[in-house]
Amino acid sequence: MTDFHTLGLSSSVLEVLEKLGFERPTDIQTKAIPILLQEDPTDFIGLAQTGTGKTAAFGLPLIDLIDTSDTAVQALVMSPTRELSQQTAKQLIDFTSNNKALNVEVVYGGANIVTQIKALKKTTQIVVATPGRLIDLIKRKAISLENVQYVVLDEADEMLNMGFKEDIDDILSYTPQDRVTWLFSATMPSEIRRIVKKYMQHPKEVSINAREKSNKDITHQYVMTKSSNKLAALRRFLDIQPDMRGIMFCRTKRETQQISDELTEKGYGAEALHGDLSQGQRDAVMKRFKSRSMQLLIATDVAARGIDVNDLTHVFHHTLPDQLESYTHRSGRTGRAGNKGISLVFINPRESRRISELEGKIKVKFERVEVPTKEALTSIRVQNWANLIQNTTVDAQADILASEVEKQFAGLSKEDLIKRLITTQLDHLSTQASEPADLNEKHGSSNTQSNGNMLRYFINVGMMDGLTKGDLIHFLSDVSGVERTLFGEVTMQKSYSFFEVDKSQASGMANNFDDIEIQGRSIRVNRDDSGGGSKRSQHQSHGRKKDKRQKPRQQFSRSRRGRR
Repeated sequence: MTDFHTLGLSSSVLEVLEKLGFERPTDIQTKAIPILLQEDPTDFIGLAQTGTGKTAAFGLPLIDLIDTSDTAVQALVMSPTRELSQQTAKQLIDFTSNNKALNVEVVYGGANIVTQIKALKKTTQIVVATPGRLIDLIKRKAISLENVQYVVLDEADEMLNMGFKEDIDDILSYTPQDRVTWLFSATMPSEIRRIVKKYMQHPKEVSINAREKSNKDITHQYVMTKSSNKLAALRRFLDIQPDMRGIMFCRTKRETQQISDELTEKGYGAEALHGDLSQGQRDAVMKRFKSRSMQLLIATDVAARGIDVNDLTHVFHHTLPDQLESYTHRSGRTGRAGNKGISLVFINPRESRRISELEGKIKVKFERVEVPTKEALTSIRVQNWANLIQNTTVDAQADILASEVEKQFAGLSKEDLIKRLITTQLDHLSTQASEPADLNEKHGSSNTQSNGNMLRYFINVGMMDGLTKGDLIHFLSDVSGVERTLFGEVTMQKSYSFFEVDKSQASGMANNFDDIEIQGRSIRVNRDDSGGGSKRSQHQSHGRKKDKRQKPRQQFSRSRRGRR
């Protein structure tokens, strides 16, 4: 079996690895390190999923290749986020613990740039950086890349997804033509191929079977429920598995914060992680998460980059990412270090085809699971409570107090006492009376026409207005006076949306929005009986009579609405 001694690493690096407890290299390390260490440096492409040991795959060869007698910056590692940059730099520093002449510095946005400039004035051979901050430092002439021999593009696909293409082009223009470029990525989209063609010469490529390996430890599942019921469904999964610990991914910062707030209000250990938080706030959230002070982290894809936690049991997807390749990054947060994990997607009936697309793209099979019904949740909660009682160590004080309490229960039989104890547990169940007993939906149960007790409506408000589905329901509820729980499926397009409302509340629904204007634009609502929603959107956004009375403008911000 391959070990680090067979890969060509120096005795100094091997000694550090032994101290750090590294025993056997991963697949990407086994294949990449010998290539990167060869005397004639070569451009290199390493394709491997998150959590497969890529940092050591490029970091260990770098440490052996750096000339410590040269005080110039010789290696540049670019990462998409500050969290990943910090994590990478920390690991490189650990690898250089017995080489005091080699210095690693990390620079990223959100930190004091003056402090970073001072640090770079010291001898620094390896710089780990986010593209945006590195551009700032180059423009300030605080760093020179003219002696860089090695450039590492880490998580290259994510850097492109985050819009760093032009920054990467700009940064590479400051490096020597004869530098060596090592590119590591989980996927190989066309934009990555463009970089390869433009900046690399006859690169050697290693693609490990990381997808199959990681998926062995990850069970991929999905549930089908209305979009408006996704949060209720999540709560039920949290309730039946109190030991669950995971991350839920959301598309937007607003959605992330909203879900976190609603879970916190109901007593769940959840916090949000997104780009609107300061670096200090982000660090504090991650510290609490790693110390197990919370059960669930609610995060955007960008904010979650660089999170390094090996014992997550679940990854939840409130919505699938726009780029299906990003699913592998998300799901790779669980099933690490030999642990089993579950990746669970929440979809509505209209999104079922995306599961099929995903199965074809990443070559895994998704298992459909059911959201626990109220009855099942009740049974499981009570069973968990019974197991807790059975496994509780009796406190010494209990013997003293038992005789006093026993007198109060003297008139109750064992069966009556058990029933009363169970009733106290039922009183604490978190399911709301307004929630349906069964939150599951069937394939195709949500179509272009309303069904059951719901009617479907059109409104000329959409994603371009900066709304989440939750925001839209709040707005509809505030204007119409209909309780939020009586709204059903919401489908948002760029400039318009469709929503369902209980038939009992539909009378006069459209009339409630007469003369309502948002930022000078007339709001129109009507029954979706005739199709052609997008055309109506254009027709109804114009042609309002200017002499009509204008009601006070409704605000989309939740801070202006009370809670119902």
